[in-house]
Amino acid sequence: MHWQTTRFRIDLDRPRVMGIVNVTPDSFSDGGAHATAAQALAHCERLLVEGADILDIGGESTRPGAGAVPLDEELRRVLPVVKDALTLGCPVSLDTMKPEVMRAALDLGVDVVNDIQALRAPGAEEAVAAHPACGICLMHMQGEPRSMQTQPHYEDVVRDVAAFLDDRAQSLRRRGVAADRIVLDPGIGFGKTPEHNFELLRRQEELLGAGYALLLGWSRKSSLGVLTGRAAGERLVASVAAALAAVQRGARILRVHDVAATVDALKVWGAAGLPDRAQSPVTQHASTP
Repeated sequence: MHWQTTRFRIDLDRPRVMGIVNVTPDSFSDGGAHATAAQALAHCERLLVEGADILDIGGESTRPGAGAVPLDEELRRVLPVVKDALTLGCPVSLDTMKPEVMRAALDLGVDVVNDIQALRAPGAEEAVAAHPACGICLMHMQGEPRSMQTQPHYEDVVRDVAAFLDDRAQSLRRRGVAADRIVLDPGIGFGKTPEHNFELLRRQEELLGAGYALLLGWSRKSSLGVLTGRAAGERLVASVAAALAAVQRGARILRVHDVAATVDALKVWGAAGLPDRAQSPVTQHASTP
């Protein structure tokens, strides 16, 4: 299995680590730590030294209760960082919901568009479908960041999330986007209770049925805090444990804050020869309509 992106064809035969680069003043865990372009680029370089395979750059906080960032401000935050990160020799992902930001970053050569709204904003699908090769991550979110944790409800969280993601992927396929450009993210913590999140982890293999690679983002999530009683900055062990559990159930990309610890854990996992669901044959994609 591989992930086709603008400049790289990423081999997913082993799990890949996506390092988080928040160019924001208010992200839930590291808001303000990398808020300037120079700080963010230094963080990019540090994550690569620690073993990150992919960098994911975002300029708008998506923590529960977060307010929207104006278009001009998001462009000001992320484009200089994206431009410099593209010189570092690794795949660069842009975390955004705005089609205008997507197009500007794609014009610079960004490799992946990572959208928590799964390209539902008007013009978002068109922005990525018009590109010949960029990678795309479609994430599930119930509601929107300001209100997503207000009584989220599902008939069956795993089936509902799987159906949503399959629908969004098929919408792209109908626009001619190749299946190997698409990965899916169930959106841990986005419009979900801790019970919903852990149910998604327990039954994660059910999300593999459509044949797309899975990206999981458990890093420092509040559900881990509910389970362990620890604050966001104290959830390293829980984050790594959740990441390994996700790999065991078929995740191919792990989106994390703590790159070095996650890379070390995956090295031990690999040396021990521990299995993961993605090593088994997966369902083949239907032909592009």
